[in-house]
Amino acid sequence: MCIAFDILCLLIQSISLLYLFVHLTCTSLHITSLLIRYGNADVWKIFTDLFDYFPLTALVESEIFCLHGGLSPSIETLDNIRNFDRVQEVPHEGAMCDLLWSDPDDRCGWGISPRGAGYTFGQDISEQFNHANSLKLIARAHQLVMDGFNWAHEQKVVTIFSAPNYCYRCGNMASILEVDDCKGHTFIQFEPAPRRGEPDVTRRTPDYFLWLWILAALGLSD
Repeated sequence: MCIAFDILCLLIQSISLLYLFVHLTCTSLHITSLLIRYGNADVWKIFTDLFDYFPLTALVESEIFCLHGGLSPSIETLDNIRNFDRVQEVPHEGAMCDLLWSDPDDRCGWGISPRGAGYTFGQDISEQFNHANSLKLIARAHQLVMDGFNWAHEQKVVTIFSAPNYCYRCGNMASILEVDDCKGHTFIQFEPAPRRGEPDVTRRTPDYFLWLWILAALGLSD
C-alpha cells in the first residue's frame, strides 16, 4: 500500500498517540486498569490491531519513495505494493517483511541479510527500481547513523534516523528530511533534549561499533 505525503503527516501523529497508548497499556498494572474500567482487554486489542492497517510505504510528489527498511526481490513496481492485502500482521518473510527489514549494501545484487529477515540490496538494484518507477530517491530508516542521515548508492538512497542518542547511550544525532514546494530537500539535524536530573549527552561512538573497530585492527573481523 502506497500513500500520499499529505496523509502521512496525519498518520505520524496517529502513530505517536498509538505508541503512547500501547506503551502505557503493556504493563500488567495498566491491563488491570483496563479490565476494571471496561471489563475486558478489548480496547487494548483494538488499538494494537490498528497496526495491521497502517500503510507500509509513502510516495512524496511521485519522486521520493519512503519506507522503513528497503527493497525486495519480489517487488518490481509500486503497483506490486498497492496490490498487497495489507490488513494482516506483517509476515516473518516475503515482500511485506522485506519492506520493513531490508538494508542497502555496498555490494551489488541481492544478499542474505545478517538480521535474519529481509535482504541486502546493492546500487544496481536501487537504480533499477528507481528507473522502473520514475523515482529520484529512496528514503528509509532502520539503521543507526551517527549524523542522523547517511547517503548511499550515489545519493539514490538515504538513511534517515530520527531517534537522537539511541537507547540513551549511542550519542548519535537525529534528523528529518524536509521537502519544499519545489521538491528540493534539506536535512534538519537535532540532538536529544537533556533529561531532567542527568548531564547533557555528548556525542560518542557506540560501544558496538567501537568493538568492531578494535577487532578489525587486531585482524579478528572482516
